[in-house]
Amino acid sequence: MTAARLRPIVAMLLALLALAAIGLSLLKLHATETGVTIEPAIIAETPATIFRPEGRALGPVVVIAHGFAGSQQLMQSFALAFARNGYGAVTFDFLGHGRNPAPLAGSITEEQGATRALVDETAEVAAHAKTLGDGRLAVLGHSMASDIVVRFAAARPDVAATIAVSMFSPEVTADAPRNLLVIVGEWEGMLKREALRVVELATAPAAAEPGVTYGDPSAGTARRAAFSPNVEHASVLFSQASLREAFGWLDAVFAVERQEPPMIAGRGPWIMLLIAGCTLLARQLTPMLPRLAEPPAGAGLRWRRLWPALLVPAIATPLLLRVLPTHFLPVLVGDYLAMHFLVYGLLTALCLRWQRRGEGQRFGQSALSPATIGAALAVAAFYLAALVWPIDSFMTSFVPTPARAALVLAMLVGTLAYFLADEWATRGPGSARFAYAASKLAFVVSLAFAVALDFERLFFLIIIVPVIALFFLVFGAFSAWIHRATGQPLVAALANALAFAWAIGVTFPLLAG
Repeated sequence: MTAARLRPIVAMLLALLALAAIGLSLLKLHATETGVTIEPAIIAETPATIFRPEGRALGPVVVIAHGFAGSQQLMQSFALAFARNGYGAVTFDFLGHGRNPAPLAGSITEEQGATRALVDETAEVAAHAKTLGDGRLAVLGHSMASDIVVRFAAARPDVAATIAVSMFSPEVTADAPRNLLVIVGEWEGMLKREALRVVELATAPAAAEPGVTYGDPSAGTARRAAFSPNVEHASVLFSQASLREAFGWLDAVFAVERQEPPMIAGRGPWIMLLIAGCTLLARQLTPMLPRLAEPPAGAGLRWRRLWPALLVPAIATPLLLRVLPTHFLPVLVGDYLAMHFLVYGLLTALCLRWQRRGEGQRFGQSALSPATIGAALAVAAFYLAALVWPIDSFMTSFVPTPARAALVLAMLVGTLAYFLADEWATRGPGSARFAYAASKLAFVVSLAFAVALDFERLFFLIIIVPVIALFFLVFGAFSAWIHRATGQPLVAALANALAFAWAIGVTFPLLAG
């Protein structure tokens, strides 16, 4: 059988494999909810979810708080695992995060500003959580929320245990909070050192070792640092090692003796399989897009003409934004990021215009034809079905509230300018090898340069930059497949611009004006 005849058969088999992966992952993810009653709730205007074990009297309850730019969905692995093994759990969306309609007021960097508001909100949720079980209470927080739960628990003797994941908090002392477990990903170098430091506050002068419990849980003096293998700041939340450590800590503090090991169903691998299945399905569907340009469109710049379009925007954008206004959206650092995309894209377009008499095709408005826009809308529809729903269901809040819908549109102005210019600059006959990857690396380096120039204001971009790099990797693959099928780089540019605007608009914290 010839290669031409084999090709559609292979494509069909891969599509079936993708559908099988999606189906299996969904079955496994829903299986983690077995034996758990899940109840949406509103606690003092805060969206929350209550997880209870089916058919059991509820004992201790754990209040679980997410980190910066996260939401309560991000913490489901802990909540479901706790509830399947007899504990109650309450997750919630902080002010300005997820589906919480109330913005976050006050400075995010000042203790009496946003930090105090988040501690107070945690206290409201905890007060309700105590009424659900037998009155015993524990708290768990990730990243930004590790500091929040530490502050809350340090002032509350009724909090029996504190679990701080990827912790950074200046409020830990030798005896507060009570029974502190610090869980850190193996790839979080600085936070690993911080975890050992806070344990050593209680063990001084002896040096602390990971995986060793110091002190007595019954006296409230226990401390432990645990390093989850092969994970970083986000994947630590899905690690079975993290779940086992959290369980062991709660059982030790609340003196729970189990006849059998706790039921711990890791969701991380199944979430990855779901996304992989959706990605593989996208790969098989892109050949169905119409051929829009022959030969393929794009600037087609070789390295000697491409490098100005890479270096000039990367260096000039952070410098220009030191003087241009970047405070215009009620979202933390999102307005700066929108301006970075916008200015970067405009500078790239100017570089392309300067190159128009050289090699390659000129980018003009005629390229944005109805067929191009229609193909881009088809790709965007696939993104919504195959990415937005799984992410919102199993990872983090990804469906915009009415207030966030306007932010997505505002972000779209910036992302459109960037992706339209960047896709055109890096595609086309004769274009430099690895041009697309180099352009994305230049953008990430430009963001790092911006943070260095204004560290105090843009500090939280440090947390977001790895996520942007991951998005570039995933949507870069989509872009290559789409361009190969259509020959028109603007199809992926339009769809990816919407995807990035959507992701930023629905995740960055809303701030009070």
